Amino acid sequence: MPDQTSKEFEITPDELYALLQKKESLLLFDLRLQDIYKEGHINGSVHAVCDARTKETLMPKIPKNVKLVLIDEDGAMSAETATMMRSFGLDAHYLKGGMKSWTKELVKGSPPDAINPDELSQKLHDPNVYLLDVRDPDEFSEYNIPGSKNIPLSDLFKLENISKIPHDKEIITVCPHGNMATVATFALARNGIKAHVLKDGLAGWSQVLKSTSAEENPTVIQVEKIGKGCLSHVVISENDAIVIDPLYPAEKYLEVAKEQGAKITRIIDTHQHADHVSAAQQLANLTGSPMYESKFETWDRSANFLDDGQEIKFGNSKLRVIHTPGHTPGSLSFVVDEKYVFTGDILFIENIGRPDLRDDAEEFAVQLYDSLHNKLLKLPPDTVVFPTHHGASVTSVNGIFSTTIEKTKEHDILNLPKEKFVKQIVGVSVPRPMNYQKIIQINKGTIPLIPSDIPDLELGSNRCSIAGA
Repeated sequence: MPDQTSKEFEITPDELYALLQKKESLLLFDLRLQDIYKEGHINGSVHAVCDARTKETLMPKIPKNVKLVLIDEDGAMSAETATMMRSFGLDAHYLKGGMKSWTKELVKGSPPDAINPDELSQKLHDPNVYLLDVRDPDEFSEYNIPGSKNIPLSDLFKLENISKIPHDKEIITVCPHGNMATVATFALARNGIKAHVLKDGLAGWSQVLKSTSAEENPTVIQVEKIGKGCLSHVVISENDAIVIDPLYPAEKYLEVAKEQGAKITRIIDTHQHADHVSAAQQLANLTGSPMYESKFETWDRSANFLDDGQEIKFGNSKLRVIHTPGHTPGSLSFVVDEKYVFTGDILFIENIGRPDLRDDAEEFAVQLYDSLHNKLLKLPPDTVVFPTHHGASVTSVNGIFSTTIEKTKEHDILNLPKEKFVKQIVGVSVPRPMNYQKIIQINKGTIPLIPSDIPDLELGSNRCSIAGA
């Protein structure tokens, strides 16, 4: 039974009914078993489980100026839980007598399921889907899912903001890990809007891989990490497959190879990546295939090391290595059958790579100019360029991100003389990728990788180009 202290924040059924009619900022948490909740609950209430995870992840996200009313069968457990929540500074109350005392109308139905990131990738351009990002505006402007709208969680309890959300669309709430988004669904439910949470939030979104056939003879399959703009490629000749710049999760490349009836025989990185964790080592472990890295980088792990001008034969094709420093000292580009060039982070569809992630911007800018003008831009004009990233503003053509050497020559930065090129490149200030130093150390082999850390390490957009140059 509730003690004398908890009675100070009990709410009678009549008081709760009056609050519901006023449309006040209010959260109703139904603590009963989900099956019982489904059979009948107060309209606007959400099914909630109060356990250690809730205390750790959800409670800190609930605005302290929002009134909470907890509901159980008889008021005993909800009184105890409300007392605990009030100790965390929340304005928690409980329904006196629980559901046994409620005589008003009930509604039936299940709480909405979470939607996983792969499902969202299939719905991304569906006009009937409304993505609601509940982070603060500065976080949203830094990185967001294309097409999403931003209403901070703290503002979502205001009726003027609730009115902006359509009632005739599928609402999906978004935040870094799903915790704030879950609280957002509570606020929406209170106002008669049913919403799904993006499971694992933006961290989960950043791990979705999508494969698309790009070229034939030899076959090129582009694998995109769609939440981050990272690109990798599987090149297949006579069922012999080379994987360039593999991304996590590595199992995706086994699926691609199986679909193509091919066998992965080599795994190659163009350079030591700073914005995402290379899956080269894991894929080598899964396939038993050799891993190749640049001999011009410093490594703390074993691999086969590639030199400038070296050639690799696979199937009926040939891969030629070009040392193209400038983004990193050891950056490599790979020319396949003199038809395709895989440029890593040196040359992009819309721009060029940045030279400052190793803190020697001026020296690297000079190298970058030479790599571009004296090596890559001297390839035949119709050579197809496959970079390892694309910017948020770049749109694909038939699902593929690629360009040609001829088109890249239109980049304004590439029409500057060397001195002006270096000066402009060094003068551009671009935020560095999140966690880039730790990611470099993992990719280098200096520190061990904990796979469960990858989503958080990679959270955010890629920042490997000279945006605005």
